Amino acid sequence: MRSPLMSGSMEHHMRSCLALADEAATLGEVPIGCLITDPHGRVIARSHNRTRSQHDPTAHAEILALRQACAHLQVARLDGSCLYVTLEPCAMCAAAISFAHIHTLYFGAYDPKGGGVEHGPRFFQQPTCHHRPHVIGGICEQDCAQRLQQFFLTKRPQSPA
Repeated sequence: MRSPLMSGSMEHHMRSCLALADEAATLGEVPIGCLITDPHGRVIARSHNRTRSQHDPTAHAEILALRQACAHLQVARLDGSCLYVTLEPCAMCAAAISFAHIHTLYFGAYDPKGGGVEHGPRFFQQPTCHHRPHVIGGICEQDCAQRLQQFFLTKRPQSPA
């Protein structure tokens, strides 16, 4: 779903995710940042992609933030919590978001190639999905997409025509 008019806290949290994405990029990681808030709006976890540094294909920002939030609260489910991330989650992360019982998922850029929420498998729309969070996409979409485009331009330079 496209983002409605943005609230101040939505934009503030996404700007924090963008700062985490910038941190990831400086470490050579794909610039994706994520944070989780508790039901009262307090930030309880924050992370960025670490797949390269941890040599772990599951070390996506969302997975790491979910682990951190669950450990912080000493629970397996994050009922009432919100997850903010700069890119539409992949199918793996969408499944983890569902299993964690995230209340609302906010994401920045849409991902037609690898997304699992609004694209690809559309995980939350499957009959086997037992928990479907509210989903709001397109928050700070241009800024989020620009970070990724810039990163991949440096990794995959365009050849001269």
